[in-house]
Amino acid sequence: MITTDILIIGAGPTGLFAVFEAGLLKLNCHLIDALPQQGGQCSELYPKKPIYDIPAYPEILAGDLTHKLMEQCKQFEPGFTLGERAETIEKQEDGSFIVTTNKGTKHQAPVIAIAGGLGSFEPRKPQLDNITDFEDCGVEYMIKEPELYRDKKVVIAGGGDSALDWSIFLSDIASSVTLIHRRNEFRGHLDSVEKVQELKNQGKINLITPAEITGINGNGKVENVEVTKKGEEPILLETDHFIPLFGLSPKLGPIANWGLEIEKNAIKVNNALDYQTNIPGIYAIGDVNIYPGKLKLILCGFHEATLMCQSAYKIIKPGKRYVLKYTTVAGVDGFDGTRKEAPKAVVKAID
Repeated sequence: MITTDILIIGAGPTGLFAVFEAGLLKLNCHLIDALPQQGGQCSELYPKKPIYDIPAYPEILAGDLTHKLMEQCKQFEPGFTLGERAETIEKQEDGSFIVTTNKGTKHQAPVIAIAGGLGSFEPRKPQLDNITDFEDCGVEYMIKEPELYRDKKVVIAGGGDSALDWSIFLSDIASSVTLIHRRNEFRGHLDSVEKVQELKNQGKINLITPAEITGINGNGKVENVEVTKKGEEPILLETDHFIPLFGLSPKLGPIANWGLEIEKNAIKVNNALDYQTNIPGIYAIGDVNIYPGKLKLILCGFHEATLMCQSAYKIIKPGKRYVLKYTTVAGVDGFDGTRKEAPKAVVKAID
């Protein structure tokens, strides 16, 4: 059983910033995310796209924002359960909650903060009748362990940043990498498109466009895929792994069955106070919530996370008064023993 003060469901920017704000209050956090890495949409969908409305950054890449948030909160030593989806919740007699993931990992905390962005992400699957027969048997929708593809034949389908970036990365690991896209034009970052073209010219990536995967075959495991290029007869391409990277579809998932008040596929909260849901002790912050005047902006999620932590403190430490201190005055004491504070003024007597 993993125990913590605040269990945060969702490791995107809002969830990561909540770790920092909780740390200032000496509260521990553990985060659950269905994705295999921190950062939410910023890491999975558009890591190389610039964001322009983060205070103090005229421009910052989404992936860099995640990196900086991790740097900011690491002194408070958050725990992570990644690649697992929060599945069920049970309220205990002492008022705490036990959240169990789809893989059976149990977490207990007095406060739950749902920071799941647009919800849990489920992969968009190609329309192949028998694709589910090969899931975890050569078909993967996310790459969690790149070493799995060492010296293997890999076919990747997709036209966005994920398909481009993983094709580039695996070109040095797999015995062969084939990238298939239904158009000649890619939606990814220009640098990635140019790198794929360069690797194609070097013979390190086999690029087939415009084409689609129209079939998948094998005996208990993927052996080949059927590739149909526009205007041509289908061909069979031998492969050990087929990785369709068509993006992720956001859904509330099992959280929708937790008894929370749902409005327009989002969780209704009390924005007049602390972004608490209709269940005391459960909060929703960031894009996953809804209230009058709601704006789905990362900076708004940061604000909501801050107020949520102040409210959570009263639940976790009832009767204990907390006096807000500015970090410019009080500094920051990390759980890892670090201390950050402004230099003290030197007082010198005048002769």
